[in-house]
Amino acid sequence: MIEVFPGIRWLKLPITMQDAGIANINTYLIEDKKGFTIVDPGWNTDEAFSTLHNALIKSGHNFQSIKQIVITHVHPDHYGMAGRIRELSGATIAMHHIEKDFIEPRYVKMDQLLYQTDRFMLANGVPEDEMTELRDASLDVINYVVPAQPDIALHNGDTITAGVFKFQVIWTPGHSSGHICLYDAEKKLLIAGDHILPRITPNVSVNPQSIENPLGRYLQSLEEIKRLDIDLTLPGHDEPFHNLNIRINEIAHHHFIRNLEILEVIAFSPQSAYQIAKKITWGANAGSWERLPPFHKRMAVFETLAHLEMMAADSRVDIMPKKGINQYQQKRNDKPA
Repeated sequence: MIEVFPGIRWLKLPITMQDAGIANINTYLIEDKKGFTIVDPGWNTDEAFSTLHNALIKSGHNFQSIKQIVITHVHPDHYGMAGRIRELSGATIAMHHIEKDFIEPRYVKMDQLLYQTDRFMLANGVPEDEMTELRDASLDVINYVVPAQPDIALHNGDTITAGVFKFQVIWTPGHSSGHICLYDAEKKLLIAGDHILPRITPNVSVNPQSIENPLGRYLQSLEEIKRLDIDLTLPGHDEPFHNLNIRINEIAHHHFIRNLEILEVIAFSPQSAYQIAKKITWGANAGSWERLPPFHKRMAVFETLAHLEMMAADSRVDIMPKKGINQYQQKRNDKPA
């Protein structure tokens, strides 16, 4: 563990799932006289568990030293080991109230969500012969999660006290509907989860569990974060970083360019989100749709939908249902010169 800020220790936990695309999750342990608060304890594999256990032992602690678990969002790489740690430590679990409603349909009783995802993909142009593979691409995540309901349901503006830190809970939907960041104004410190990452842009998708216009709300929340006085950002992946506002501008620019790319594809003929996703570039696997694993293809379709929904809300795109499939075309008065 590295003391990345006085009173906060940073630990990288491995992510070993095939096609995860990211090697580590950042876990933060915040010192308190009563014990640690841990933010995003990683997912439940023996390798991640041993890494955390060994780090605690080397620092003179054990799992009983953990008194509070805070989850930025319930994606498996951030949330998966929370239940296992609570069983060992008796720690309380806190997360946004929206996220707690995702636990059972994602990790316990999945049939309804799978059916909704099935219908959702078909309505957005995914061919039937590909639908099952894309729908089931993330079923393995249940092997990396010990489901646990939170003891504390957080709301925007709540305060979390941990040692000398007083974090304001900031609701930052987009990457997940109930995603939160933790902000200590006195120390000019932000624990960002996956909301803002230093090198990659977090996936923002329209899916059966997303809020309305998630990309529009995501960009709005970036602007809200931009108004805060922040010196150090502790992200969910990669390295802690400074110059947060520069990174926010880069992310906003990325989405601006992606909108232009999509508008060019649908300038003259309506197409489904699946058709559009196949024609635009993706950062992974040299930008080739054909080389994307099934999980990444699904995320690409859903991310394309987020752009289309935002541009429809901004009256830049028309939605044109045809034979049960949503198709999108650039508005005539928004055609490029």
